[in-house]
Amino acid sequence: MIRVPEEQYRLLVSLSKDGEDLETVAKKLGKRKEELMRPLAELEKKGLVEVERVEVETFELNEKGKKYLSERLPEEKLLEMGECVELSELKSKLGPEAGVAIGLAKRLGGEIREGKLCYDANVLKEYASRVRRCLEEGSPCEELRKRGFLRKVKVKKIIIKPSELALKALERGELVPSKTVTALTRKDLIEGTWKDAEFKKFDLSVEFPARLPKRRHPLLEFHEYVKEVLVSMGFEEVVGDYVTNAFWNFDVLLVPQFHPARSETDVFYASGARVPPPPEGLLEEVAEVHREMWGYWRAEVALKVLLRTHTTVVSAQTMYSRGGGEYRAFSLDRVFRSETLDPTHSMEFHQLEGIIVGKEVSFKHLLGFFKEFAKKLGLGEVKFKPAYFPFTEPSVEGFVKHPELGWVEVFPGGMFRPEMLKPLGLGDFSVAAWGIGIDRLAMLALGLSDIRDLYSNDLIKLRKVKPIKGLWSGKALF
Repeated sequence: MIRVPEEQYRLLVSLSKDGEDLETVAKKLGKRKEELMRPLAELEKKGLVEVERVEVETFELNEKGKKYLSERLPEEKLLEMGECVELSELKSKLGPEAGVAIGLAKRLGGEIREGKLCYDANVLKEYASRVRRCLEEGSPCEELRKRGFLRKVKVKKIIIKPSELALKALERGELVPSKTVTALTRKDLIEGTWKDAEFKKFDLSVEFPARLPKRRHPLLEFHEYVKEVLVSMGFEEVVGDYVTNAFWNFDVLLVPQFHPARSETDVFYASGARVPPPPEGLLEEVAEVHREMWGYWRAEVALKVLLRTHTTVVSAQTMYSRGGGEYRAFSLDRVFRSETLDPTHSMEFHQLEGIIVGKEVSFKHLLGFFKEFAKKLGLGEVKFKPAYFPFTEPSVEGFVKHPELGWVEVFPGGMFRPEMLKPLGLGDFSVAAWGIGIDRLAMLALGLSDIRDLYSNDLIKLRKVKPIKGLWSGKALF
């Protein structure tokens, strides 16, 4: 006795002995082809059906056929004009299709008399209905072929027929349907229904499609982690505008107005854009510092509108708005540089910048912050060396060790100069400032060599990016 699930049994008994294609079988059973693929595969595995995949030549509607599937046929237009139509009127209304309509009408017994086309409307109507039906059903009837509505195509078909084993079992009554059980329940045991049930076998060797879980973009995930670390260290996040003026971007930071970093080859200047002007008192104080330090300053240069080149702008604005006190602030946001896009440079990237403000803040506090921050990020040991930046003194560069690249510079910083702090209202305070190319750090952590991959929206690429192993775990970042 051969027991098969009811669905497989119905499929078997519907098959012709000589075999037929899957599409025909599906129509007989009132199902879609896709619904029969699994039971068919299981029957083939049991040796109850033979499956042959063949390529056959058939016909389908070409562009002309598809056109008349949605539009009226020439003969349908002719029928609307009456049984006797002036040839001039026919050609005027049907245009190039007039010849087709005249030819069909004459073929079906019509004739031209005294400049008119006369035909039997009933005969033409029956013909038009037959052609319309063939178009809608997609049937490769002779009329469609003659009128050039079809094209030859090769399609793959699945031919199935019952095997000798199945035919003999059906003939002897040894093939019977049974209930398929995928889970044995208490009710089955009590009622004894399990005795006549067919238990579904599970093939654990069959590969199944990968289920890809939802995840955040790797760069955003890294940014959120860094922000959480900084908040845990007593910092609060501050934000600012992308568009600002050269005063906040350069002048407040004591960058000379003739410095090459302010040239159009490095900065995106926004002609026609408007931003609020700097506070008048602050403008005059900063101008005086520039004249004393550099002997030169012009208001029109300071008021040029641009896309910010660093987030130190936000630090300066935060200090001016808050003034003195004891606080820590950071900004992780986009900055813009006039760069040529390549694997290591981008016109738009992220920068992480922060300040520690207080009367007793010193350079050693900055070094201590770098060490603690590196520890919390899982960056390991930090080495320092002296550095120079226009608006900090003393200045430092911090390095961490990468397993493949060796010592990599990631922590530039320093103490804001008194000349910069005084106009901002912090003459009696010290400020430790630092900035990090966070995208570079993200590339190291994610194992990427091309900065463009950080901003990719290619889902295939993004799914292959492994999560940063140190995030949220306290383990080494790389």
